[in-house]
Amino acid sequence: MVKTVSIAALVCALSVSGVSAKEFQEHKNMMNHGDGHLMDMDGGMVMGQNTDTLPGGCDKIAATKELTVHAGHKYSEKFPGTMWAFDQQEYQFEPCTKLTVHFVNDDEIRHQWMMHGLPKYLYPKGMFHLEVSGPGSVSGTLILPPGDKTYLVHCDIAQHMEKGMKAQLKVGKGSEDLPSIPGLTASVFPDDYSGKPFDPKVFAAQEAEAKAASAALALAASSSAGKPAGDAAGAEADSGFLSGVGVVGLAVGILVAPLLAKRFKGMSVGEVIATVFEWVSEAVGVALDLVGKLLKKLSSKKAIPLPDK
Repeated sequence: MVKTVSIAALVCALSVSGVSAKEFQEHKNMMNHGDGHLMDMDGGMVMGQNTDTLPGGCDKIAATKELTVHAGHKYSEKFPGTMWAFDQQEYQFEPCTKLTVHFVNDDEIRHQWMMHGLPKYLYPKGMFHLEVSGPGSVSGTLILPPGDKTYLVHCDIAQHMEKGMKAQLKVGKGSEDLPSIPGLTASVFPDDYSGKPFDPKVFAAQEAEAKAASAALALAASSSAGKPAGDAAGAEADSGFLSGVGVVGLAVGILVAPLLAKRFKGMSVGEVIATVFEWVSEAVGVALDLVGKLLKKLSSKKAIPLPDK
């Protein structure tokens, strides 16, 4: 009787494992839904595909490259505290490269390879997206923009990025290193395995730095917005200064105009405005980062009292 039960249990276990295991599937016959969106009914998807439209500022395809990316649990073993990862955490290509990405999912669950920050006039939501549900592969193509910039690549399934499935793609020299890239850069909030209670003073100090940075920017903005009228000599000096700035600005505009015309080639008015706003946003981010670093250095030399809540 015992042998009969054991054999039945073994057969049941083998049948369950056979049903749950998925076969590797190459998603090659996907339906084109337009605007670079391709998908099938078996869990394969490509969004933001672009095989022939050059981004503004690219006169031609600089190079044609292929990249194979593997995603799965086994690639996280070298990164303690993570659950999933890509087999590579950094990629680098020449600007204006036509890049075909072959995305391979080695797990039984859904994974994605999403690239953010691309020009929105060309890539919907500024995103290029590959997705496979279960073991399989899918391929998609995009044309990288000009310039030196670092782009975020990650899996957007809940908690997958937070648990290690994150990388960066550098175009040209790249603009910076992104935080919390496994094996490459430090985490914004590193894990603490000391067993000590969490110290809220850490957050209080960060909040104080942020408030100080905001106050400094507000003061700078108010100072540049308008100054009280001084004597005649001061007003004349200011007028002369503004005239000089205008001449310099005009000269710079004449020199930069051909470059901007090349960069905005093929864009509509709305796309040009969106791109300019994106540049302004990045510039403000860089300024805030510099102010924060400056205040951090000053506070390290001389303690800054925390503001009363």
